Formats: sequence, C-alpha cells, structure tokens
Amino acid sequence: MSPAPIPLGPGTSGTSRGDACPGALRLHAADDGFLARVRVPGGVLTAVRARALADAAGRLGDGVLHLTSRGNVQLRGLRDGCGGELAEVLGEAGLLPSPLHERIRNVVASPLSGLDGAGFVDVRPWLTGLDSALCASSVTPGLSGRFLFALDDGRGDVSSLGPDVLLRGRSDGSAQLVVGDAEFVVRYEDAARAAVIAAESFLAAASEVTGRRVWRVAELGAPLAELISRDLMATGLRMSTPGGSAPAPAPQSPPDFVRGDPQGLDEVTRRYWGARSAPSGARGTARPATTHASPGDEPTTTNGAAPLIVTAPFGSFTPDQWAALTDLAERLPQRELRMTPWRTVVVPGAGPADRPALAAAGLITDPASPEARLGACIGTPGCAKSRTDVRRDAEPRHPTLPTYWSGCERRCGHPAGPYLDVTALPDGTYRTTEERAEPRV
Repeated sequence: MSPAPIPLGPGTSGTSRGDACPGALRLHAADDGFLARVRVPGGVLTAVRARALADAAGRLGDGVLHLTSRGNVQLRGLRDGCGGELAEVLGEAGLLPSPLHERIRNVVASPLSGLDGAGFVDVRPWLTGLDSALCASSVTPGLSGRFLFALDDGRGDVSSLGPDVLLRGRSDGSAQLVVGDAEFVVRYEDAARAAVIAAESFLAAASEVTGRRVWRVAELGAPLAELISRDLMATGLRMSTPGGSAPAPAPQSPPDFVRGDPQGLDEVTRRYWGARSAPSGARGTARPATTHASPGDEPTTTNGAAPLIVTAPFGSFTPDQWAALTDLAERLPQRELRMTPWRTVVVPGAGPADRPALAAAGLITDPASPEARLGACIGTPGCAKSRTDVRRDAEPRHPTLPTYWSGCERRCGHPAGPYLDVTALPDGTYRTTEERAEPRV
C-alpha cells in the first residue's frame, strides 16, 4: 500500500516550479551581467583553486569575488555566452567534481576546526567524506540548491545557521546527527555517510508530498526519525539516540569544558566574525577553550598558534585584495584559505605579523571595527529588484549588532541571528528594525 500523501508544513516555501538557485553551470541573469554561484564545501580553498576563481572572475566577469552567507563564492558581471569557458576553468581547478551535483554541495563547517584547539572533533575528515559521498550518490541530485549541511565541531558556531542536516561533535568523540526533530548518535567515522543517508531519506519523504515541491526539511511537515532510523540500520550503520549510550565511547569522560570570553566582543559580534569561544578538545580530549587577549586578536592555543581572520567591505574582495590573501596563503605550510558563513576568511598559519600587509590592501583585519559588522545586498545597479544603491548608503547603525542593508524585502544574503535590518522602501527611504532570522544566500 502506498503511504498517505504528506501535507506541506506550516510556512512552507514549497513550489511547483523548478529550483531556480543559480550555480556554476546554471547562471542567473542580473542587471550587471550573469551571475554564477560556485559551491565550495566548508569554504576550504587551496591557494591554487583560489587563484583559479580569481582568474575566472577577471577574465569572464567584474573581477570581484563575492562571498555568500554559506561560505560560497559568487562571480558577477559575467558576459553572455561564457558558461562553457567558466565550466572548463572550474573543472580544471577541481572546483566542479560532479556537474550533476554542483548545486547541492552546500556545506558549512566550523572554520577554525583543527586550528585553534577548540571543539570536540576535527570536522575536516567529515568534510571530505561528505562531499565525496554526496557526489557518489545517484539520489542526492534531487536535493534543492537551498538544502544545507552543517558540520559543527562542538563549539556551536555553524549549528546556529538553520541547517537541514547537522553533524555536531560530542565530547566522547562521536557525532550527533540532527535532521529536523530526528536526532541520532553515530560513530565519528560513520558521520559523513550517515548525513548523506539522512538527506536521501528526506528526499524519499518529500517525494510523497502532493501538489508542490519541498526544498527544506522544515517545510516537510512530517517526522523523519523513523524513516532515517530504518535507512541507517538497513546499511548496517551503528547508531543510537542521544539519550542512549553513544557508540564507541571514549574510555574516560572528559572534564567539563571551559568557555573563553573574548574581552571587548559581545556574543553576537563573535558569532558574526566567526570566532566564537567554544567547548574545546578533539576526539574526546577536552582542553581549555581559546580566548582573545584583546579586541582584534585571533584565538590562540597553548602553543601560540593563531589563525588570522580577515574580511573585505561587504564580503566582496577586489582582485588586489584576493591576490594579497592568496599570495600569503602560498607562503604558508597549509597553503589554503577558509571562507566562512560570516563572509570572513581564515588564513591558516598566518599571524598578527601578516596583518599590516593585508590591511594595506584594504582588508578588514580587526573584528572590533564597525566595518566588520556592516553588510549589504548587491543593490542597484546590479539588481533590478533593488530600490536603492544600498552599498553607497550603508553605514553601521548599532554599537554591537551587525547592520545589514537590503534594497528590497527579499533581504538577500542577510545574516543569521540577531541583526539590525535596514530595508529600502518604495520611496527610497529606509526602515530600520531589529531582526532574528535564518540566513538567506
């Protein structure tokens, strides 16, 4: 007997038309040319790939790299007919591992994982495993370009971004899998596979919805726990519920973690900058959490290492600013950049001595700077729906909260959590309100 049709959940944005999210192969026509959104799982870019993106932006578009609220990159001002050349450039750089899956590789990950000594696990193996499993699945291409995976090492940074599938590190080194109201505990080594199975289970449930497509887990309006549990067990994957015994527990429970409190930065500012204090330790070995010595300093570990965190005005990096970052990354052992959902960039291996050169390139290197809390959509002349040139008008309007300026009520790209919303009205003036919402890419 076929299961009964599942009704749409309250507040659903499900629609019968196709998923219109842009990608690297499906370009969006904007007023300033075509737009491509390049998915970069976890925001992790090798220096070589970072240069390939800059080359594509310079040869085919406006030269600027625009970071999104999911740690991806948008290229704007692309000329008509450049899609084939763009795909070739991205493919050669390894940024397009599977054309069939390119728009569903939406993965955010704790950007400081493995760098600052905080968090319960290192999410980097999850990241590579999840991306590989997504691209190997014949089912996951059915996911929407809006569907989001989050890999949180236990510090609680990306778990607050409203993901559809969340993997969160636990103090015993295992992983908590959260999908809507369904929660499971799986072994560390099974976490990436479990996340993909959960996404496939969601697609099976969503296919039973009548009348409209369902893009996100929150729109489903039906419990998923039983279906996911059945699918996990069918693959032989070991799991339990959070209230039960965790699989493969550590021999000893770690001591309670210590939360650091960066001096001079409130919780919202720390979250927006992407450098929150957190429970610490990796794979079940807890250590005191990192702290800031003073406003503007990056988190430090007991051995003195300090990941450098920078951004550009509105998260849009000019060619010279991006070149300054990639030049620096190429001189460091890790040779990588990590883009964050807060439109900042972590430069692993860099430190305070590298800050002046980056600041000279026009990058924002101090999280206490008012500019670090200022964001805006593209506005006019790039967007036909915008009523004003918001980036011309934008200015910080709150001492601690992020201020985000939008050219219309769609509020594209607004941050998650509390922020000051400044939205253009039809007469060209602005309305200011305090908001708390999930991010919009």
